[in-house]
Amino acid sequence: MGLSVLDLFKIGLGPSSSHTVGPMVAGNRFVAELVSRNLMEQVASVKVELFGSLAMTGKGHATDTAVMQGLSGEQPDQIDPDYAPELVATIRELQKIDLGGIKTIAFKEESDLLFCFGQSLPKHPNGMTLSVRDEAGIVIYQNNFYSVGGGFVLSEEETEKNDQPEEASSVKLPYPFENGEDLLVMGRKSGLSIAEMALANEALLGRSDDIRKDLLHIRDVMNACIDRGCVRTGVLPGGLGVKRRANSLHADLLKKQKSGDNHLEAMDWVNLFAMAVNEENAVGGRVVTAPTNGAAGVIPAVLAYFEKFLNKDGDDGIVTFLATAAAIGMLYKKNASISAAEVGCQGEIGVACSMAAGALCAVQGGTNEQIENAAEIGMEHNLGLTCDPIAGLVQVPCIERNTMGGVKALNAARLAMNGDGSHRVHLDEVIQTMYQTGLDMHEKYRETATGGLAINAVAC
Repeated sequence: MGLSVLDLFKIGLGPSSSHTVGPMVAGNRFVAELVSRNLMEQVASVKVELFGSLAMTGKGHATDTAVMQGLSGEQPDQIDPDYAPELVATIRELQKIDLGGIKTIAFKEESDLLFCFGQSLPKHPNGMTLSVRDEAGIVIYQNNFYSVGGGFVLSEEETEKNDQPEEASSVKLPYPFENGEDLLVMGRKSGLSIAEMALANEALLGRSDDIRKDLLHIRDVMNACIDRGCVRTGVLPGGLGVKRRANSLHADLLKKQKSGDNHLEAMDWVNLFAMAVNEENAVGGRVVTAPTNGAAGVIPAVLAYFEKFLNKDGDDGIVTFLATAAAIGMLYKKNASISAAEVGCQGEIGVACSMAAGALCAVQGGTNEQIENAAEIGMEHNLGLTCDPIAGLVQVPCIERNTMGGVKALNAARLAMNGDGSHRVHLDEVIQTMYQTGLDMHEKYRETATGGLAINAVAC
C-alpha cells in the first residue's frame, strides 16, 4: 500500500513525533498485540527499555510519559493535552498502570522503564523493547519497536519486511511515483499538477472518505495551534528557562501593522507563526506532525502566510498546498529519512522547508518543474544541518530553527518562480545527498544531545 497524504500530516502531542508520538503508538500497539494473543490475563508486569536516541534524549522529549500514556490506551490524535500530565502523575503516585484500560498491574518507573544509555538496537537509532512477564517472572511476550520519524512505527517483523524487496500492491494507483522524476514525467504525460496526481492516488488508497475535508481539518488544527501559541505566555518547561516569545512578537507586529512601518512584514508573520507552533509543541500541546514535531512550525507558518497574504482560491488553495507538500514529503520518506536520530535535523527542518517551498510555489501557479526546483532549493541549503538540542529539549535551537525553515521556504519558492524550472541540481540528487550526509554524520550530531550546542551551551 502506498503512502498517504495523511501519513505525512498526523495530529498528535508535542514535543516530538519520533520520541513522543511514536512511543505512544508503540505502547498502544504492544497492548493490542497482548489482546490479540490472549495474553492479557497472564500479565503480571511490563518492562520498557529505551535505546539509542530514545534513551539519550528521551527525558527531554517526554518519551517516558508517552510510553506510559500509550500503554494506558491513549492515542496521540485523541488524548487531551490537559489530561495527559494528570494520567502520568496518577501512574507515578499509585505505582500502577492500567494496560489499555483492561488490566491494572504494578508499575515502578525505576525498574520498569529503563533508559539504556549507550546501547542501541540494530535496526534504527530510535529503538525500544517492550516485554511482559507472568506471576513467576517469566517473559511471556516481547517485541521491539522502532520509531523511524514522523510518528511512523515499525515492529521488529516489519523492519525485516522493510529490508526485503517490496511486494506488488493489490491497489494499482493511477500515478505511482518513487522519486521526483516520476512525478515530472507523469505530470507531462497527464497534464496534471503534483497535487492533482497525489489526490488521484488518495482516492484509491482507502485512508480517507473525504481527503479534502481531512486536509482542511489539518489546516484548522495548524491554525488553532498558532492561535494558542500567540496568546500564551510564561516559561517553557524543562529547566532551560526559555521564555515564550510569540505573544510579545504578535503584539509588536500588530502595532507595526497599524503604523505601516514594516518593510519585512511577510518575514515577521512567518517567524511569528512558526514560533507560536513550536512553543506549543515544546509544552506538549496539540500539533500537526508536518512531517515531524520538531519541524512542526515550518509548514503551518508558510501556509498561514499564504492564507493571509496570497490566497485567492479559498479552500482549493489550501488543499493544493497540503497535497503538494505531502507528495514532496513522500519522496523523502521513500528514499531517505525524516528522522533526526538517523540523519540529523536536515531530515526534519530541511524536509519541512523543502515541502513548504514546493507547496508555496504550487499555489502561486508554479509548474511542476518549478515546484520541483523550489523543493530542491529548500533542501539544498539545509544539507548537513545537525540535531543538537540543549538538554535534549525541543526548544533550543529547535524553536528558532523553525522560523528559519519557514523563511528559507519563502525564498526558495521565489527563486524557483523567477526561473523556468530548469536547474543544474535536481531534487532526487539532493534527497540522495541528504541521506548520505546524514549517515556520515557523527552520532553526537543526531539527536543524542552529546555534541554541538548541547555540550557547548550551558544548560541551566
